[in-house]
Amino acid sequence: MADSKASISNVDQHLIRKNRSFKNRDQLSLQSMIIPGILFILIFTFIPLYGVIIAFKDYSIITGIKGIFTAEWVGLDNFKEFVTDINFWNMLRNTIGINLLGLIITFPITILFALMLNELTSARFKKLTQTVTYLPHFISWSIFGGLIINILSPSNGVVNYVLMSLGVISEPIHFLGEQDYFWLLAVLTQLVKDLGWGAILYLAAIAGIDQEMFEAAYMDGASRFRRIWHITLPAISGTIVILLVFAISNILNSGFDQFFVLQNPLNIDASEVIDTYVYKIGLRQFRMEYATAVGLMKTVIAIFLLYIANFSAKKITGKGIF
Repeated sequence: MADSKASISNVDQHLIRKNRSFKNRDQLSLQSMIIPGILFILIFTFIPLYGVIIAFKDYSIITGIKGIFTAEWVGLDNFKEFVTDINFWNMLRNTIGINLLGLIITFPITILFALMLNELTSARFKKLTQTVTYLPHFISWSIFGGLIINILSPSNGVVNYVLMSLGVISEPIHFLGEQDYFWLLAVLTQLVKDLGWGAILYLAAIAGIDQEMFEAAYMDGASRFRRIWHITLPAISGTIVILLVFAISNILNSGFDQFFVLQNPLNIDASEVIDTYVYKIGLRQFRMEYATAVGLMKTVIAIFLLYIANFSAKKITGKGIF
């Protein structure tokens, strides 16, 4: 009897080892599929990080890769040059001001838009709305910006024509030529372009809410607004906090394409942000060490803001990224 039990036990162990072997082989074949992706990230993301060292050197592009190692070490000189630049405070004001204004306006509007889409009962109208609002995101700023310039044109723009027809203004306004209008125009055009795309994550979070909670609230007589306030918003609060933290940490990144297209000599004092300035000074003049120094500074500040925003979010709401 003991021998038969021992033989059965040995057979069971053999089957277990065999099953594990099959599973390991399957996992190995599946996991090997990510090797090309890992190599791609390693070669084009991590290895080039060594080039950040030129931010602390007097690098010249004509020296090529060799210059990364042989260029003279200048320490923080490139950083000091950027901070002491005569245009530094103006472009910092524009960068932070436009992004803060965008955060105040676009962040809540995107959430409200996602809630509105979720409450639509007509599936056909909902799909149409999503398609119309998603489409601008896939249009490049070179095209979308050209449309904005034409729409706001003082000579044949639709906006000026409508305002003059309604008697709101007596003469055309050159919106992109007036510095007072640029910040708001930058925020509104970015909102139009990315409103639908920004709502996707909120809609995904809403889709994961247990529908029985809505049904129970409806049976208890809760209005649509009550269901949104007491069920939907608390359920997606984690997503809201995470996206808010990311938005705060990204406050020094204005988006080069938009400002490069909408910028002109008339609005330069209100439209010059860090990204466009670095392009003009760092890349047009082939001062790669200067552009790298500014990029590294922005990265360090972004990491600092990420930790501060995450710490504050966890203290206030109990939720954060880490």
